[in-house]
Amino acid sequence: MTTTAPPRPGPSRPGPPRPYLPRPYLFWLAGAQTGLLGDAVLGFALGWAASGYGGGAAGLVLTALTVPRTTLMLLGGAVADRFGARRVMLAGDAVMLAATVALTLAVAGSRGTPLWLLVAAAVVTGTVDAFHLPASGSMPRRLVPADRLPRALALRQAGGQAAVLLGAPLGGLLVAAGGLAGAAAADAVSFGLVLLVLLKVRPEGERPGALRRAGLLGEAEAGVRLAVGDPLLRAALLLTGAAAGALLPVVSLLGPLLARAHGWAAGTAGLVAGGQAVGVLAVAALVAWRGGLPRAGTGAAAGLCTASAGIGLLALSVGPVGAVGAVAGSTVTGIGSGLFASHLGPLVLGGAPASQLSLVQALLTLAQSLPLVLSTGLLGLLADATGAALPTLLCALATAAAGLTALATPALRRA
Repeated sequence: MTTTAPPRPGPSRPGPPRPYLPRPYLFWLAGAQTGLLGDAVLGFALGWAASGYGGGAAGLVLTALTVPRTTLMLLGGAVADRFGARRVMLAGDAVMLAATVALTLAVAGSRGTPLWLLVAAAVVTGTVDAFHLPASGSMPRRLVPADRLPRALALRQAGGQAAVLLGAPLGGLLVAAGGLAGAAAADAVSFGLVLLVLLKVRPEGERPGALRRAGLLGEAEAGVRLAVGDPLLRAALLLTGAAAGALLPVVSLLGPLLARAHGWAAGTAGLVAGGQAVGVLAVAALVAWRGGLPRAGTGAAAGLCTASAGIGLLALSVGPVGAVGAVAGSTVTGIGSGLFASHLGPLVLGGAPASQLSLVQALLTLAQSLPLVLSTGLLGLLADATGAALPTLLCALATAAAGLTALATPALRRA
């Protein structure tokens, strides 16, 4: 009697491959990140030039950038939805190309830059941003299928974080080599490249003019009513505001104040800020590769709870040895921030009506900006009165409360 040997187990079959992100999106994203890097370079150069006139002048330039960007944001979203996001971006990039070329020619060879010119450049940049940012924010939804949107947004987040990290050092090198003119020329080149990319990329299904029944202000008002009336969008925007007010000032404002209070060197303070950036980049890269959690709302809430633990560790790190804990705390904070942003972004963009994508992105930007302006001033005053540790701990508690509230909110928990 013969026996048959049991069959040898063959190699396990891999699961279905993750679908690639669309090539038009990757092409657009490369151009967009190039433009963002150029903006970061010019932003550093403008701030550096303004600081030569003193703190008041630097504040004036920053205000000239922020005010038009904030006040015109909703109008910019309505314009992009009516006339088309691509058209608005083409117009904005053309204006910025002309403006940066003009700035380059105006300051080339000069020994100094007049303050009025710095203010004018900031006003133009802030105005264009108010129209460009909502349009650009809607592009992933216009170019990527819904099932790949979390990965697309995470890749964009990683690229944006990298551009911000590289922008200041590159801006410093260009200013040292060629002054403000060198930085402005580099930004002009980046806008030229972005224009070439936009001429090649055409979102499918974009239908400008779908909301012509009302005026632009009426469309902006309709977008606000939409966000307030939709349970998921309302909860997501409120959560974004809470996270922005409690999370964003920690590394930018309270981290340096803690470093000075504990006698840490500037290099240590830079490592604290760098830890946060590394955490964000790591999570964004992971989500871009593997995708997000099945329930985006739970992922966003978990990110806030994780970030609160990192902020608490940062607040309690004291003395020279505490610098190691501070770097670890900022890294954990970055991991939580990346987890929050990479899950909440697709939730908001995916839940927006196709006819109001840019307007919802404008609301999202405002939900981040307005609480940040308020909390930064209050936290700075509190730090002056009590030291930086107490406001940092309060930020940890507020971030944890926001995360737990998100878990208790049915619209977010089930999303």
